[in-house]
Amino acid sequence: MYSRQDLEEIENRSLAPYAVRSQDSKGRSFLDSEPDYRTAFQRDRDRVLHTTAFRRLEYKTQVFINFEGDYFRTRLTHTLEVAQIGRTIARALGANEDLVEVVCLAHDLGHSPFGHAGEYTLARLMKNSGGFEHNKQSLRIVTELEQRYPEFPGLNLTWEVREGMVKHESEYDVTDARDYSPELRGNLEAQICNVADELAYTTHDLDDGLRSGMITPQNLNGIGLWEILVHTFNWHAPALQDLERHRMIRHLVGLMVTDMIQATDTRLKESRAKSALEIQKLSYNVIGFSDEMQQHNRELKDFLYASLYRHYRVVRMSVKAEHILTDLFNAYHTEPLILPDHVQAWIPARGLERTICDYIAGMTDRYAIDEHERLYDPYLKP
Repeated sequence: MYSRQDLEEIENRSLAPYAVRSQDSKGRSFLDSEPDYRTAFQRDRDRVLHTTAFRRLEYKTQVFINFEGDYFRTRLTHTLEVAQIGRTIARALGANEDLVEVVCLAHDLGHSPFGHAGEYTLARLMKNSGGFEHNKQSLRIVTELEQRYPEFPGLNLTWEVREGMVKHESEYDVTDARDYSPELRGNLEAQICNVADELAYTTHDLDDGLRSGMITPQNLNGIGLWEILVHTFNWHAPALQDLERHRMIRHLVGLMVTDMIQATDTRLKESRAKSALEIQKLSYNVIGFSDEMQQHNRELKDFLYASLYRHYRVVRMSVKAEHILTDLFNAYHTEPLILPDHVQAWIPARGLERTICDYIAGMTDRYAIDEHERLYDPYLKP
C-alpha cells in the first residue's frame, strides 16, 4: 500500500518546483485527521464529488435547458470536461493534478438554475441584500451550506482549494479574494482551472450550437479557427455530419490545449519561478494562449456571443427563466410560510432574503419549473 507519506514523496519527486505540494498545505479550518492513503487534495476531491450540490449540476443549464435534449452539455458534464482538460494541462506542466481537479470540480457548485440568466436574476433580486455571485455561492456551499459532518459545517476543505475557488476568474466571473491573500494572484493550479473552464465552454458550446442547428457551418465562414479546421480536413460538404463534427471539435480542443501548454511553458521559463509563491507574486498570469491563438479565441468567443448566446431561442429561455425565478422569489418573500419547513428554519440565522436566495440557487431547472407550477397553477396540488 502507498501511504499518504509515500504519495507526498512522489509529488516531491515528480512535480515542478513551482507546483503546490499537498504536504505544504496551510491546512483546514477545523481539526480533521488526514487519511492514511490519500493526499489532502485527493480527499478534498472526494468530498466535493459526494455533495448534493455536485449531483444537482446534472440538471442545471449550461447553454441549453435540460429538456432540450439528452445530448447537450449540462453544468455537470461541463464541469467534468473542465476537470479533464485541467488535468491534461497540469500533467504536461508539472503542476499538481489533484489540486487542479478538485478546484475544477468545485468551481460551479454555486451556479443557480438556468445558467447565467439565473445568476443575473438572483443578483438583481439580491442587489440590496448582499448580492449574489456564483463564485461566492460555491465557497459558501463548501464552507457552510453542505451539512455532511457533525464536527464542522461544510466540507472543511484545504486552504488551497478554497483559495483556488475564490480566485476563479473569467469574462463571466468576478474574483473577490479578500480573505485569501488578495495581494497574490492565483497559483499555477488555480490559473489552469481558469483557462480550462474557458477552453471547455468555448469549444463545447460551439459543438452544441452546431448540433442544435442554431449555428451552421456557413455561419462560421471567415472565423479563423473554423477555417483552420476546414483546411486541415479538406471539408467542403454541404452538411456537417456527426462524425465530422466530432472530429473537428476534438481537433480544435487539441489545437488550443497544445498552444496553451507550449505558450505557458515559454512564460514559465522566462519567469524563472522556483516556487508556487513566486508564481503568485508575478505581475501577470503565466497560463494562457500565444498571441495568435488568443486572437483566434477572441474571434470565436465574439461569434458565439452574437450567434449562440444571443440566439432568439436561447434568449427566450432566458426571459422565461427570469420570470420563473422572479415569481418564486417574490412569492416566498411575500409569504415565507409557503417555504418548506426545513428552509424556514434557516431564516433566523441567514435572514429571509438570503434564505430565499440559497433555496432558489440550489434548485435544478426542472425543480424550479415544477415549483413555479405548484405555486401558480390552481389545479396542481401544492
